[in-house]
Amino acid sequence: MAVQIQLPLAMNAKDEEFFKALGARIAHARKEHGLTQQQLADQLGIPQQTLAHYEVARARLPASMLPTLAQLLTLSLDELFGTALPKSHSKRGPTSRLRQQIEAVEQLPKAKQQFVSQMLETVLAQPSR
Repeated sequence: MAVQIQLPLAMNAKDEEFFKALGARIAHARKEHGLTQQQLADQLGIPQQTLAHYEVARARLPASMLPTLAQLLTLSLDELFGTALPKSHSKRGPTSRLRQQIEAVEQLPKAKQQFVSQMLETVLAQPSR
């Protein structure tokens, strides 16, 4: 399947900012999943160079690719677009320190999340005094 790179003709500043941020979120999520550009590009059925262009906003990502990309990177479309509301908002007041730490751990790469989880399991397995 041949994919044409859609180079922006004259992207306005707002669109340019959006596509740069989108590309950065894609690159970040790809790296968190331990994927190379080539691996993700293969899953999307596009050349690696095309994905590289999307990640640095040299080309606009086709809207039709967004649902597949979000699914592969286990992101909601809101997260992919950068419009997801912070999970820390609640009706109970300020976020507790523990909740903030949990949310910070959720942002870590999977390997570091597993390490933190193992540490917690070790501490929780110890008898209480």
